[in-house]
Amino acid sequence: MSSLIEIIRRHKQGAQCGVYSICSANRLVLEAAILQARKDGSGVLIEATSNQVNQFGGYTDMNPVAFREYVYDIARELDFPVENIWLGGDHLGPNCWQNEPAASAMEKSRELIKAYVAAGFTKIHLDASMSCQDDPAVLSDEVVAQRAADLCKVAETTAVECFGQSNIVYVIGTEVPVPGGEAEEISGLHITTPERASYTLDCHRQIFEEAGLESAWQRVVGLVVQPGVEFDHTSVIDYQPEKAVDLSRFIEADPNIVFEAHSTDYQTPDAYKALVRDHFAILKVGPQLTFAMREALYALAHIEDSLVPEAKRSHIREAMEEEMMANPGNWEKYYAGNDDDRRFARTYSYSDRIRYYWNSERAEKALTALLENLESRVIPMPLVSQYLPEQYWAIRRGEIKGTARSLIHHRVMQVTEDYAKAC
Repeated sequence: MSSLIEIIRRHKQGAQCGVYSICSANRLVLEAAILQARKDGSGVLIEATSNQVNQFGGYTDMNPVAFREYVYDIARELDFPVENIWLGGDHLGPNCWQNEPAASAMEKSRELIKAYVAAGFTKIHLDASMSCQDDPAVLSDEVVAQRAADLCKVAETTAVECFGQSNIVYVIGTEVPVPGGEAEEISGLHITTPERASYTLDCHRQIFEEAGLESAWQRVVGLVVQPGVEFDHTSVIDYQPEKAVDLSRFIEADPNIVFEAHSTDYQTPDAYKALVRDHFAILKVGPQLTFAMREALYALAHIEDSLVPEAKRSHIREAMEEEMMANPGNWEKYYAGNDDDRRFARTYSYSDRIRYYWNSERAEKALTALLENLESRVIPMPLVSQYLPEQYWAIRRGEIKGTARSLIHHRVMQVTEDYAKAC
């Protein structure tokens, strides 16, 4: 992870640079992210969350070793050096076990940390902010920091046991938007105050030092804060630099630490540049990537309708709706309103909770059928122009081929390109 530390060091010395983090386990998204890095001649940071990948499999049914090999296999297929892939773990702590007593939730969290570190993940977000079954509703900063230090000690010990030394870089702090976007409409946000950020840093620093983790503290590179960006189902709150001036100036005094901004999806290209300039130099993106992929897939489904007899079509849109209705656990409590409102949200919400369903058997079968139907024939350019006009011009300029997969990759890379230019 020395390359990430070098990026942060250059940023702290005044360079307009940062790093963006791909928070997704979707194969098409990961292919596009690696192709973006290959195009840029850069490394790529790919992160898994604790509910997505853990020692019990998570919702992807992958533990950290399986996720690493999954990512590495994609990289090898694309002739991308695996050493240029940086793996991170996001929200590592009791997140998945909040309904258990703190003692058992923390014991599972220690095993989670061990699994990630032993698998070679070298960017770790220590997040012990969640209240467990026997905790008060809101944990004090001191308790959060003590639990984070507990997990950090496990990480350091595991790294030394497995690799002879620790080169893990850490991110702390938890003042973040709801993962995947807000469940309700939003009109404004509370931006983290400098006083709040300062207290979080000071509290963690003191407790880490008391725990003998001075060396690990020197590798804390990021503090999670709320810079004033968020999205809900149909709207986006854009970054407003003038509201974050004090917070931005505060972190300039720390020689090693920048801010990590979560849920930066759907911001404008200028906003990404401003965020990096203002020291929110680690940008996390997830739902926007699968949102863009879904846009491309459904555009291709319209093209399929024009080219393929109905009996042989993938019916991917219908398959996804059927899958979400059959298994509503990942969307039902997030999407309110009447039946029409919820039907709209299941497909088109910015929070993109449809992303939890792409690895289902029904979805994979439909996706395979769609790609096979379109890869076996030349897609007429007028149809590309009708349903994917920006990709049409990319083909005309000779930037991409006209295959279904290249059209999907290009649509996702329109997102990663904005991040790459800002960083």
